[in-house]
Amino acid sequence: MIYLLFPLIIWVLGAAIGSFLNVVIYRVPAQLSLLHPPSRCPVCHHQLRPYDNVPVLGWLWLKGRCRYCRTAIAVRYPLVEALTGALFLAAFWQFGLSWATLSTWLLLSWLICLTFIDLDTLTLPNQLTQPGLILGLIAQTVVGSASASWAIDAAAQGLMTAIIGAVLGLWTFESIGLVGSLLTGKTVMGGGDGKLAALLGAWLGWQGMLLSSFLACALGASIGGGAIALGLLNRRSPIPFGPFLALGALVTIFWGERLIAWYLQLFFPLSI
Repeated sequence: MIYLLFPLIIWVLGAAIGSFLNVVIYRVPAQLSLLHPPSRCPVCHHQLRPYDNVPVLGWLWLKGRCRYCRTAIAVRYPLVEALTGALFLAAFWQFGLSWATLSTWLLLSWLICLTFIDLDTLTLPNQLTQPGLILGLIAQTVVGSASASWAIDAAAQGLMTAIIGAVLGLWTFESIGLVGSLLTGKTVMGGGDGKLAALLGAWLGWQGMLLSSFLACALGASIGGGAIALGLLNRRSPIPFGPFLALGALVTIFWGERLIAWYLQLFFPLSI
């Protein structure tokens, strides 16, 4: 029975954190406090009861409407909660009971917030990218030292890998933005994208950052080009790049090592 309950506990933990992430997604762009006031309806401002905030089930219980003014509650709220729970469970299955799992949970939480904020506002706020970068440096130091029984040299190597990844991520996207602006005469890359790339470099290392960026560009070109071809967007419509970077990072987290090994085997068979 315990083996059946444990995955449920992990999912519930993730969904509960997803409920808080919904608060972050709404309040950070609006420059509101994350702690005060307590959760309330954005229309009638009535404070929600604790059982109204039960992840996923609270929305289902209320049939997607505010208990007090009957305003519709966006389905995205329970979807974010369910998604966070699913990703937390996937990370636990991937890395087991380890510091790497906790590190991945933190990174996934940051990526979820930044993805939906970028979709809503076309911005990647410094309030999240900068602390996320610092946390990445700390996390890779801890994970590196834990992998070698808390050896100082392993911790230093983890920190150096994170710093190199962060610097390379920032420089890469700043260079792309500069060259693109010179060629087109307009801004082609938001400033937040470079900071998100630096964040990914800190958490995933320079190889993981480059893979995430490559996947993001491939996804962005495919989805953006398809939307333009279908008439859903025009060529001047701004397209947030943060969600594509987050998707690339998600693939890298769970399948990055296998993809990199496959690439090296395919193009550099004698080097491995």
